[in-house]
Amino acid sequence: MRDILTVTLNPALDLSTAVTHMEPGQKLRCDPAQTDPGGGGINVARAIKLLGGQARCLVALGGSTGQRIHDLLIAAGLEVIDHIVPGETRSSLAVTDRTTGEQYRLMLPGPAWFPADTAAAETAVLAAAQPGGLVVLSGSLPPGVPPALIPDLCQRLHQMGAEAIVDTSGHALHLLARGTEAGPKVLRMNHHEAEEIAGRPLRDLIESADFAASLVARGAAEIVIVARGPEGSILASKDERLHSAAADVPVRSKVGAGDSFVGGFTLALAKGHPLNVALSRGVAAASAAVMTDGTLLCRPEDAKRLIPLCPSVPI
Repeated sequence: MRDILTVTLNPALDLSTAVTHMEPGQKLRCDPAQTDPGGGGINVARAIKLLGGQARCLVALGGSTGQRIHDLLIAAGLEVIDHIVPGETRSSLAVTDRTTGEQYRLMLPGPAWFPADTAAAETAVLAAAQPGGLVVLSGSLPPGVPPALIPDLCQRLHQMGAEAIVDTSGHALHLLARGTEAGPKVLRMNHHEAEEIAGRPLRDLIESADFAASLVARGAAEIVIVARGPEGSILASKDERLHSAAADVPVRSKVGAGDSFVGGFTLALAKGHPLNVALSRGVAAASAAVMTDGTLLCRPEDAKRLIPLCPSVPI
């Protein structure tokens, strides 16, 4: 199996709880909190571990919160590469209103980075990556980090023979969408991000597939994936256009669905499976993730059971 390295530059200590009803101005008595290490790359590595694989996990950590995240990752059996940065790693809070079923997600900012911090992180990623391996760049960037870091990392990883799988947002995503000389192997985005880049509604699966194919044609990535929530995901490459429908399952929490998708998809690629199989396994993992509470990811037994319900078909 190919080596998998996940990169999390803006991790968070994720706390999740529930209350009877969200109401302003009142003291709300919460359920005992579930505490998990969070951030895109961390969640992808956790999902890969749950699905029976293994990923090395490079994480930028600072302060006592960073140490807590490190300890939780080790306890989860992950291989952690600590990249120490100044300041205190951020926290996040997810609160579920049991009366309505609505979930409120509060994200605190992380410490600001300076140019030297960005340069050191890029050096650390390149040192940890292996030629022939897959490098997952997932999640937001810390304050102060230029969005151009992600396209630059993709190009430099390509030069050393590694392939990048990118699931990011904001300016970094828009830069990649313009097309680069050596973009990532895979670029994933959700439906709302795709519409923002396209500058128009993507009203159905065909329009999303056309948009994804246009990004491939302009060199944004070899493979572009657009997630459409309960409709599943669209994939476009130079030679294929595929759709995998999400399984019809009870939704408990949408937290971690995207990261579970990337975990399932990346693990399948690392094992040498074709794109249609990788897409189905990614969508099955995402479908399994929405069945769990709070910040929990996919359960392996659910992800395996749902694969036949998420077939990939040409579109």
